[in-house]
Amino acid sequence: MSGANDTTLKKFILLGLTDCLELQAHLFAMFLVIYIITLVWNLGMIMLIKISPQLHTPMYFFLSNLSFVDTCSTSVITPKMLATFYSDGKSITFFGCMVQQLLYSVFVSVEAFLLAVMAYDRYVAVCNPLLYSTVMSHMVCLRLVVGSYTVAFTSAIVQVSCTFSLSFCGSNRIPHFFCDIHPLLKISCTDTHINEIVLFVFTCIVGLPTSLEIFISYAYILCTILKIPSAKGRNKAFSTCASHLMAVTVFYGSTLFIYLRITPSYSLDQNKVASVFYTVMIPMLNPLIYSLRNKDVKDAIRKAIRRSSYL
Repeated sequence: MSGANDTTLKKFILLGLTDCLELQAHLFAMFLVIYIITLVWNLGMIMLIKISPQLHTPMYFFLSNLSFVDTCSTSVITPKMLATFYSDGKSITFFGCMVQQLLYSVFVSVEAFLLAVMAYDRYVAVCNPLLYSTVMSHMVCLRLVVGSYTVAFTSAIVQVSCTFSLSFCGSNRIPHFFCDIHPLLKISCTDTHINEIVLFVFTCIVGLPTSLEIFISYAYILCTILKIPSAKGRNKAFSTCASHLMAVTVFYGSTLFIYLRITPSYSLDQNKVASVFYTVMIPMLNPLIYSLRNKDVKDAIRKAIRRSSYL
């Protein structure tokens, strides 16, 4: 890291979502409720998968990891965002800003990889059901998850190192509610062209292969489903993929909107709205999508409730 940063700038000021005092109390209450719901749903999903033998399959192994990632990612962002609604909670140290950006970059990248891995899991389940237990063995699933974290952490280290090697000798006011890369590039007093290219390249490295893998998997899945003669069989095959496909659409629609750009002529207000969606709303929506639209999960919840009523 640049030594100039350590001597010139010790902390940043997060400007938050809005300056309107009338809105701040309402937004604080709303996002606090969303955060609590997110924690309850995701931690509940992890526990449900752990205690339910019928959910001890590769698909739900990946889903429990997705719930863990959502819990961590929202916990990196939301508590500090809630603090920015009060004047004494807007500051964040240089090191704290760096750690927040690093952790969030890791978790958002892992989520992209997990969604791609889950698409492959659905492809094997629908297109090669007889080989499913062999292809998606426990060791293979574990390696896929570990590989996702390894690539995500490597990518995040490079991006954060590039961002915090810049000089921030002017304003320390970040026009955002967390230490995202784009707002930091905006307030740097050095040329950020290389950083924007690095960000674009690594976004492509993470985003394009995963989205391409998802697209190819679902192309094969669709072809296989259309060949099923009965409508009931087609509906059953599609229902196993519907929840994941919805989660993929929500995730990629918001994240790629922000990160697959290299021009600085975008609106930071638009970024804030999109950022709220993928940092706060998606971690809450994912467990809801998978529980409300999944028969196995709903059955496991009923059994868990019945077991608890007998205690």
